[in-house]
Amino acid sequence: MNERKPASGAAPMPNTRFAPPGAIIPGEKAKNIRSTLKRILAYLGKEKYALVALVTMTMLTAALSLFMPILQMRAINVIADAVEHNLNIDFAQLLRYLLVMGALFLFTAVIVLFSERFSAAVSQRMVKTIRSDMMSKLQTLPVKYFDTHPHGELMSRLTNDADNISTGVSQSMSSLFSSAVTLVGSLVVMFWHSPLMTLVSLLIVPIGILTTKKISTITRKHFRKQQERLGVLNGHIEEMVTGHKTVLAFGRQAQSIAEFDRMNQRLKHSSLRAQIFSDIMMPFMNAMGNLSFALVAIAGGVLIMTADTFAQHAVLAFLAGSVSIGMIQLFLNLSRQMARPINELANQFNMIQSAIAGAERVFDLMDQPAEADDGTQALPGQQASGDVQFEHVNFGYEPEKPVLKDFSLNVTAGQKIALVGSTGAGKTTVVNLLTRFYDIDSGAITLDGVNINSIPKDDLRSSIGIVLQDTVLFTGTIGDNIRYGRLDASDEEIRQAAKTANAHGFIKRLRDGYNTELSEAGGNLSGGQRQLLAIARAVLADPKILILDEATSSVDTRTEMHIQQAMQQLMQNRTCFIIAHRLSTIRNADNILMLSDGRIAESGSHEQLMKQQGAYHVLYQKQLQGTAV
Repeated sequence: MNERKPASGAAPMPNTRFAPPGAIIPGEKAKNIRSTLKRILAYLGKEKYALVALVTMTMLTAALSLFMPILQMRAINVIADAVEHNLNIDFAQLLRYLLVMGALFLFTAVIVLFSERFSAAVSQRMVKTIRSDMMSKLQTLPVKYFDTHPHGELMSRLTNDADNISTGVSQSMSSLFSSAVTLVGSLVVMFWHSPLMTLVSLLIVPIGILTTKKISTITRKHFRKQQERLGVLNGHIEEMVTGHKTVLAFGRQAQSIAEFDRMNQRLKHSSLRAQIFSDIMMPFMNAMGNLSFALVAIAGGVLIMTADTFAQHAVLAFLAGSVSIGMIQLFLNLSRQMARPINELANQFNMIQSAIAGAERVFDLMDQPAEADDGTQALPGQQASGDVQFEHVNFGYEPEKPVLKDFSLNVTAGQKIALVGSTGAGKTTVVNLLTRFYDIDSGAITLDGVNINSIPKDDLRSSIGIVLQDTVLFTGTIGDNIRYGRLDASDEEIRQAAKTANAHGFIKRLRDGYNTELSEAGGNLSGGQRQLLAIARAVLADPKILILDEATSSVDTRTEMHIQQAMQQLMQNRTCFIIAHRLSTIRNADNILMLSDGRIAESGSHEQLMKQQGAYHVLYQKQLQGTAV
């Protein structure tokens, strides 16, 4: 194409794909962790029945875990009482306690197994819904969004970030429920037996909360940076894989590796910082747990030694509780159980932070404004006839850099309009505005007398067929790719479209014919064959307006002749916009527009422009002599 633009054919793309690793993609903003968690919980809320079952099993598991230390306390007190009073140990009662504990251990293990499976199922269904919502959102975003965001970075949000949410939810959801129940239950049991010992157990809690909050703030920032840089790295990988032949052709393997190493190094630094800060949590919480354990043991020993003194005062006796060796063991177990959920949270801290960072990026994409479509007016007939007018149109992809300036053009139905000019003259922009991939800044564009802003975009675009320079084919069969032009087309209609585009000949020579499976982007076909399939797709769509953007640039001269013959038949009774480098392919156009600096510099038929001996004449002579392409 003559005009510099991104692969989608929409607008000049800023150099985001080669931006410094870790650069924040335009439009991204830091999210509030509360709103992010609230939105995750909203998705979880769709699994309310499964969540009720999961919460029930988790609460039951937590309750059983609280009952275990009570049984241990009673078993220990059976032995302690017998020793203290010089009596025989009641082995029958002791055995009953031990058998109950064994049964509860086995029952708890079964419940934990089911709760883990429920947790995994809930998280996977939730992430499936998130991915579906993301894909649905992508289909509504304007072309500009894709032109300003690397494809690999968008793919990273759909894959890596969504996976991080799934992993974080599945591995932490049941743990968080269990932790909450265990903490509350432990406090209740402990307070019931000894308010004073409970207070001792809680002395280090404020320190842990304040420290955790500080570390989490720092760690979340680094995990978000890690996810951003991972997206940039994925974008580079996607470019290098799709452009591998170009890399080899120009001998740029060393530069590609060096750029990858720079991005990889930046990702390593972010990941290392995130891991370092998150890994601080586990040893810190272990230290807090050990300190609490020591304080409980010391306080318990002091209470036992001073039990008689406490017993003499009613208030002190209430605060101390019924002091015994079993009770001290109960508090030691419960203090450990209180520390366990906190330690588990610390152990999963990096996973939770990564999940939150991924969720922020996912919801950032979902919050992008959808493509505006305020069209409500139907075309006068069942479909467009093809009358197109540009009336004093001004437009620029960036406000300070106009591409079209006071551009006016009147095209009657069935006319063939060729657009030629140097790079950046505005040829492809004319097409982008007609299809409303971008909206004009001022002026008006009408189709059959109706302003295209008033026409629903689906109706407008269904009236237009496009064959781009960069052929887009999808994974599937050759027949499926042609049928993309009209999904309800029969096999015979597909064959007729292929014949019109002169593609039937090479298709029938393939082993599986129209059922031949295409590799990614049609890599198992030649460039010319891919272009012929794209033309056949446009033939099948049977639009009233046809746009050919360098449609024959990838075929040889002999194939081009066949295509030109087919195109003459295809373009009958259709309004056609033709963008071409080879001026020889547009000699039969009704009107040739020579664009320069966003304006029409010359217009007329080939013969008229040649007689004027202006810019078109000069360009045509250079191409004829082989000095211009």
